[in-house]
Amino acid sequence: GRVKMSAEEILVHAVELGKNFCLYFDELECDALCKEKILHRVLRNVNSQLLVVRPDLNVAAFEDVTDQEMQSGKGMHFSIHCYKTTTPLAGMPVAFSVQVENKSYYMCCERECGETIVRFKEGEVPKEIPGESNIIFFKKTFTSCCSKAFKFEYSMERGMFLAFEEEGYLRKLILKKLPKDEVDETMKISL
Repeated sequence: GRVKMSAEEILVHAVELGKNFCLYFDELECDALCKEKILHRVLRNVNSQLLVVRPDLNVAAFEDVTDQEMQSGKGMHFSIHCYKTTTPLAGMPVAFSVQVENKSYYMCCERECGETIVRFKEGEVPKEIPGESNIIFFKKTFTSCCSKAFKFEYSMERGMFLAFEEEGYLRKLILKKLPKDEVDETMKISL
């Protein structure tokens, strides 16, 4: 009877897939992105430092965080808003927000003096996003063999990824161009 059982299992999976598949297309007639789920995570870099947002100083940087600071969690517990997508190959579209002093801030990118800057602005992430948006990043696995770590590509400038750069003692969150077929450890982010 084992063969029969596995055939049934396969059947069940096919049906499940079918269901999602239909749902998926019913809801997605436009290119709008609709929020699907929210993950609550800290963002760590390759040095196991945590991304901390300090809106008062207008800075976001990876820092060594003590367990105690982690408990209070100011500016380091992110909500990662995942959106449905019609183009899964580009990566999962996500937006980031973070709570600091009872206010919510969302991550976006802005052009300033010819370069694109990562900013955190007060406000909520929208439930739906029409087509293009400067708050959307594509979440991709960091390398094919490393499924636990990710890199985040800015949706409006392909090839530009969230990364950190050392500025004095700060490891500041920036957008950085990834040269083709290279691996850049500063873009490696673990959730």
